[in-house]
Amino acid sequence: MLNIIVCCAACLLMILAVLFLPKLRIGKIKLDTYFLPVLLGAIIILCCGQTDASAIGKALIADTPVNPLKILALFLSMTILSVFLDELGFFGYLAALVLRHSRNGQKRLFFLLYIVVAILTVFTSNDVIVLSFTPFICYFAKDAKIDPMPYLAAEFVAANTWSMALVIGNPTNIYLATAYGVDFVSYLTVSILPTVAAGGVSLLALWLLFRKKLAAPVEGYCEQPVITDKLSLWVGIAHVSVCTVLLAVSSYIGLEMWIAALCAVASLFLFTLISSAVRRQKPCTLLRCLKRAPWQLVPFLLAMFVMTEALSEQGTTAAIGKALGSDLTVLKYGALSFVGSNLINNIPMSIFLSSMISSASSGVGAMYATVIGSNLGAFFTPIGALAGLMFGSILSEHEIKFGYRDFLKLGVTVAVPALAAALGVLYLVLLI
Repeated sequence: MLNIIVCCAACLLMILAVLFLPKLRIGKIKLDTYFLPVLLGAIIILCCGQTDASAIGKALIADTPVNPLKILALFLSMTILSVFLDELGFFGYLAALVLRHSRNGQKRLFFLLYIVVAILTVFTSNDVIVLSFTPFICYFAKDAKIDPMPYLAAEFVAANTWSMALVIGNPTNIYLATAYGVDFVSYLTVSILPTVAAGGVSLLALWLLFRKKLAAPVEGYCEQPVITDKLSLWVGIAHVSVCTVLLAVSSYIGLEMWIAALCAVASLFLFTLISSAVRRQKPCTLLRCLKRAPWQLVPFLLAMFVMTEALSEQGTTAAIGKALGSDLTVLKYGALSFVGSNLINNIPMSIFLSSMISSASSGVGAMYATVIGSNLGAFFTPIGALAGLMFGSILSEHEIKFGYRDFLKLGVTVAVPALAAALGVLYLVLLI
């Protein structure tokens, strides 16, 4: 009983922290607060002996697909690779290239931006795109004297919809697919059609929602940034491309995905250090990449792993999984993950539901449905995903209000129809 109380209290405090105290300043350091209640909850559970600490330690070094350290290595490595490109101006350059075609009005600009974000998200991750494009949209909208809301919504929706396509698109994808032993290609063959369905529905819904605002002309202009270090950029693109190919064939060549991603980062870092030494420069790009990486995800994921293990040992997850039953699993788990993401965030929700799926033997359909809910739930409320927390933080720095009401409006008009479309197509795909 203590485990349930502590876990519920930790999740509630996390939501309150996100709403009322998202950042904590300690001297010159700004710290996100969302992981602190969860970390405290895990410490309490361990100190009170509510779970076997030695078993947790063995799980962290075990050679299993759901080892959280492997998942963290994969996600952080892919994030650092993408941030490297962003630091060199790659995403800003592509965005500006699209925005140069805005002379014919906002409608064309809106669709081009959505398409570019969707394509880049597929090969990087939703968090990286949100971090890269959100500040750019804020600056561009100000210079062009247009309302930023349609573009911010399009960016955020596209990033959190098309992140479903590949297993690397979202940390929840990585965790769930790894936990169920689904490889890169097998995941793609099932996920691609539901992603396309959700993407098409979300784009149509966004267009209907903002079509009146997009009728206004573009009065300003945004200069295209200049890429100064083209050699490093091409090397970075090559590393991301090769890494993606290795992830796709990893299951066929006996190479674990986290090792491929980690080797790509190590290779890129070695190149950067050698290049900086030859040029007699400090490796500033490398240092900025390390600074921007979401390191606070490490204690957050590990703490959630501890709390979920405690609930699993107590039989809580198995009991809930059995109560859900084995019929209509796509609908049940899709809806549960969608709602759950907006109660406790999509990462802890995925960890919790993963344990339920395994306990109840609900099948692969439940896993894919949970993936869909965890991605699309990100734009129902700001608590739905880490991307939403970062999105809100960036907008507050630019004095742009995108609060709960705006998220709910987006969620009801866009997220819910996209969820219905994705789950419907997933059901048909699994029947074939």
